[in-house]
Amino acid sequence: MNAQNPRRRLAKELAVAAAAYQVTNVIPHCAQCANPCCKLESLVLELEWKQVKFLWKLDESRPAFDRRLASGKGPEEIRAGNGLYYVHRKPCPAYDELQGSCRVYGQEIKPPGCSDFPVYEDQGSVVADLRCEAVDLKKLVGWLSRAIGPEFRVIQSADEEFPFLITLSLKKMPSRGIDRKR
Repeated sequence: MNAQNPRRRLAKELAVAAAAYQVTNVIPHCAQCANPCCKLESLVLELEWKQVKFLWKLDESRPAFDRRLASGKGPEEIRAGNGLYYVHRKPCPAYDELQGSCRVYGQEIKPPGCSDFPVYEDQGSVVADLRCEAVDLKKLVGWLSRAIGPEFRVIQSADEEFPFLITLSLKKMPSRGIDRKR
């Protein structure tokens, strides 16, 4: 058996558990959130061209849009870089402020970062962004602990530069020996 398979399987279990936590605990809170992430006040949204074109209802080509952005005549909330677009400081065009919901939720055009935020699996750990008021770290740790079982312990660490980003990694618990009763 490949040594990577258990790690991949565990990472997949963590991703499923993080997604389930979001569906159960985070998403139901979104409609009543005091500081919706979709307003992009403290968050940056990463988009591909097809998403920018759709969300901003653009009818120009990508090169024309890029030239307009570079000349300072594009939407001020959009910055281009590394083949992607980054949006900040203005609400996402898909955000319905009256309903407190996303107009493209559940559609292919919805950016992956929106689905992942604020709890997501990253390289075998789970990252929780505490800027989201719906994240209850104690509840999340309990959720993950139940999902992965007693053979692992969840370890928390905060990012030094961004202390609101908490990484939840797993530590394998020592074996307690074999039960010899038959």
